[in-house]
Amino acid sequence: MDDTQSSSDSDLRSYSVNSPVLLIGFNRPEETSKVISRLREVKPRRIYFAVDGPRGDRPAEKDLVQMTKSLSPQFDWDCRLLTRFSEENLGCGIGVSSAISWALESEDGVIILEDDIVPDISFFRYCDELLDFYKDNDDIFAVSGCNFVPRELLPVSESYRFSSIPHVWGWAVWRRSWETYSYDISDWRRGLSIRELHKSLGGSILATFMWSRIFDLMASKKIDTWDYQLCYAVLKSKSKVATANVNTVTNIGFANNATHTAHAPAYMLNAEKIKFPLYHPTEALNVEVDRWTQRNVMGASFGGLFKAALKSFKR
Repeated sequence: MDDTQSSSDSDLRSYSVNSPVLLIGFNRPEETSKVISRLREVKPRRIYFAVDGPRGDRPAEKDLVQMTKSLSPQFDWDCRLLTRFSEENLGCGIGVSSAISWALESEDGVIILEDDIVPDISFFRYCDELLDFYKDNDDIFAVSGCNFVPRELLPVSESYRFSSIPHVWGWAVWRRSWETYSYDISDWRRGLSIRELHKSLGGSILATFMWSRIFDLMASKKIDTWDYQLCYAVLKSKSKVATANVNTVTNIGFANNATHTAHAPAYMLNAEKIKFPLYHPTEALNVEVDRWTQRNVMGASFGGLFKAALKSFKR
C-alpha cells in the first residue's frame, strides 16, 4: 500500500460526514440498527429518520415496525434527529418518495440510505465531495455509490462515471433534481417520446422496449415502487448520475422478509473503498457501460424480456 492510500485510510477512520442523511426504515429493526451503527462512525449532524406504518393484513408487522421506530435512542451522538413515523402503511412507492421529499424540504441535498444498505466509510466522503462539486450543475441529477459493473470493464483512471441509470442502493440527490421527480407518470409519453427515450438509452431497441413497458406499467399503477419514476425523471431531463466505479455499499436485506429482493443477484459485487483524491471523468455518458448495465442488470435482453413477460403473465 502506498503512502497516499495509507493516509487516505487514516483520514477515513476519523471521517465525519458533512451532508445530512435520510434513513428510511420499515419492518426490519435488526438491519436498521446495523445501518445506524455505521452512521455512528461518521456522525452526521442532521439525521432524517422515516419509518412507514405496518400493513393492515400482517398483524405481526406492527411489533416489528414499532421496534424500528424505537431505535431513535441509538442516534446517540451530537446530532439533530428529525423523525417521520407514519401510522398507516404508505407502501414502497409513496412511503419512500414522500420521505425523500420531506427531507429535501429543509435541505439542498441529502444522502439517502434504506434500512438494508450498509456503506463503506468512503461512501460518505465520496457523496460529500460530489454533492458539493456538482451542486450548481443541472446536468448532474444525483450521485450513486452502488456499482454492479466489473472493474475490468471500467476506465482504470476514473473514480466514477456518468450514467443515465440511477442505482439507489446508497445514493445522494439535490433538491433541484428531486423537484423534477413525480410519483405519478401516467402521462409519461407526453414528457418523453419513444424517439427521445431510444436516444437517451444509447440507441438500444431492447432497452427502449423494456423501459417503455415499465413506464406503461407504472402509469397504470400495476407496480408499487418509486425508483422507476426516478429513472424516468433522469431520462426525461437528459441528465446524468455520477456513479462510483467501485461498489461502496453492502446490501444486507436479501431475505424472505424483503419486499422485492429475496435473493442476492448474480451481478452484486462486494463492497470496496473508493480511493481519494477522486479522479473526475469528463461529463459524457459512458454509453458502453450503460448498455452492459441495461443487459445484465435491468434485463434488456431477449432472455430478460422473456422472464419479465412470464412474470407478468403469472401475475
